[in-house]
Amino acid sequence: MAKYTYESIMSQLKTGVYHPVYYLMGDESYFTDQIVDYISDNVLTEIEKEFNLTVFYGLETNIETVISAARRYPMMAEKQVVIVKEAQMMKNIDALINYLRMPQPSTILVFAHKNGSLDKRKKVASELECNGVLLESKKMREDQLPLFITGYLRNKGLDADKKAIRMLAESVGVDLCRMAGEIDKLEIALAGQSNEITPDMVEEHIGISKEYNNFELQNAIINKDVYKANKIINYFAQNPKKNPIQMTLALLFSFFSNLMMAYYAPEKSERGVGEFLGVRWGVSDYLKAMQNYRAMHVLEILHLIRMADAQSKGAEGVVTTDSEIMRELLYKIMH
Repeated sequence: MAKYTYESIMSQLKTGVYHPVYYLMGDESYFTDQIVDYISDNVLTEIEKEFNLTVFYGLETNIETVISAARRYPMMAEKQVVIVKEAQMMKNIDALINYLRMPQPSTILVFAHKNGSLDKRKKVASELECNGVLLESKKMREDQLPLFITGYLRNKGLDADKKAIRMLAESVGVDLCRMAGEIDKLEIALAGQSNEITPDMVEEHIGISKEYNNFELQNAIINKDVYKANKIINYFAQNPKKNPIQMTLALLFSFFSNLMMAYYAPEKSERGVGEFLGVRWGVSDYLKAMQNYRAMHVLEILHLIRMADAQSKGAEGVVTTDSEIMRELLYKIMH
């Protein structure tokens, strides 16, 4: 039983290796859309599409109609493509089992199941794993974003420095469809004159300050740069809508949680810590922070961040501003 990833599926598609059935599901729709679009755009020629590309929508069709279309032979082409969008809306998906056991080899049948996944306890799910391509795309974690951005840039022949990538990650977040769109916008702005996206470009076209953002704040905290950290907090206080405290606290909590785990890494090298944490980006930040913060203090910092989060939501019964909460938190972290 082969385990498929987005990368392995796309690699096969680009070399002309097609499977009879694809079931693409999960909370991250970007990868599903990319695979569906590639199959729709590249398997058939424009003339072949006229008779051999069929698109259904789950709410408007039923599984019997889809299977009937899949069993047809292509017209004047080697393959036909049948795509079911919004497959999560289809009923009686179990009826697909018999088709999976004997699929039409000249048909590529693709199901795009958005905002959720097929119940893995269903028999149809095990049949898909045995006789088709089953891909579940989970929401990307924030610490995985830089690698996604780097890979997307590389595929477009573009490059960006570490700071520009971090600015993109903070500004856009884990909405991969929007991230791809923003990078495409930056590519247009380059106008073929360069292949490097700079922090200045991100600031101009995406709308995040290259000097005053959460990653720069995190960097200041890692290096115990009190002056820089307070400058950023003052900027945040003047622009609260663009810099909500909850986002800042979430980023800091994630970093210090990983930092706490890093102390348990058997090997305290960049490779050792990276493998232990399961991250490949920003490992040097953890090594630097380990030099400046003791493990017991990191444990206390995690508690302080939780308390600050509760304060920001009014749970502590004390009325105070977000900037005052952040200033107090920074003082306790770096002293």
